[in-house]
Amino acid sequence: MNGKSKTPRAHRYAVPVASQKLLRDMCGPAHAHLQLLEQAFAEDGVRVDSQSQGSEIIVTGDGDGARLAADALQAFGRRIANGAEPSTVELEAAIRLTVSHGMAAASGDAIMGLRKPVMAQTPGQKSYLAKLLQDELGLVFGVGPAGTGKTYLAVAVGAAELKAGKRERLIVARPAVEAGEKLGFLPGALEEKVDPYMLPIWDALNECLGAQEVDRRKERREIEVAPLAFMRGRTLKNAFVIIDEAQNATVPQMKMVLTRLGRGSRMVVTGDPSQTDLPNNMKSGLAHAISILKDVKGVALEQLTRADVVRHELVGRIIDAYDKDASRDAAKGASRK
Repeated sequence: MNGKSKTPRAHRYAVPVASQKLLRDMCGPAHAHLQLLEQAFAEDGVRVDSQSQGSEIIVTGDGDGARLAADALQAFGRRIANGAEPSTVELEAAIRLTVSHGMAAASGDAIMGLRKPVMAQTPGQKSYLAKLLQDELGLVFGVGPAGTGKTYLAVAVGAAELKAGKRERLIVARPAVEAGEKLGFLPGALEEKVDPYMLPIWDALNECLGAQEVDRRKERREIEVAPLAFMRGRTLKNAFVIIDEAQNATVPQMKMVLTRLGRGSRMVVTGDPSQTDLPNNMKSGLAHAISILKDVKGVALEQLTRADVVRHELVGRIIDAYDKDASRDAAKGASRK
């Protein structure tokens, strides 16, 4: 960064910047983004320098670090140019994707046409998004722990296809499994009973389309949410269908909903097989469906992991702690046999 003593380094790269505004965005407040980049490649002694009135950012360092840092910085600039926010989250995404897939992949193939472009933040998300965008895949399973973006990316693709006129409807269903309550005993009409279970979906839709557009399309029944059981007997034509929290669907429920697909429709099934809320150790329809359908033509599976968690960094550590605890319990159980 500016003001640091310069020592000779093996490699030097100049990253061109098209405008002063982009330069400010790439550097961040008080050059925070450049500091983050240096920290990410500190093992190779990477230094990043920008001139306040310059048209490029200079990256120096040893080993592969300087090249990767320069590529990540260039990818970060392209993501901003594509509509991404100039934030540390986007820079971290550019770094992760550059290290794993190279600059071209990290630059961000965006889902366009929404309130703001949506881009993959991790290698796993990039692979998942690629499957979501393949029309020839009629059924995509997106599974993994909380915070991996499996539902949000599905909603974003569905919302974009609806807005572009590619599908006539966006339908989201969730199993209504909860502790001690049944929908029939809750006050109000069906929509009032269902809405508390669908809040994460409404949040995602409002972020992608805006609350007013969501309300308009909801009134025209272009956007529909319902408990999974209400899919019975229907044929879903020309629709983008999302089955969320599918680990809480029973095997018969999963078979029922998977066979609702009509012409011109696609379905995305999301969930975390390790977090089922089904009572009495009932078998999850999600795990069962994956086991028998993963090799069927037109079906794809993306297994997201803790490395794809994009919520607060603490979420990843919490998931790790629970995974380790589950492993210890399994080991104790095995030792008793």
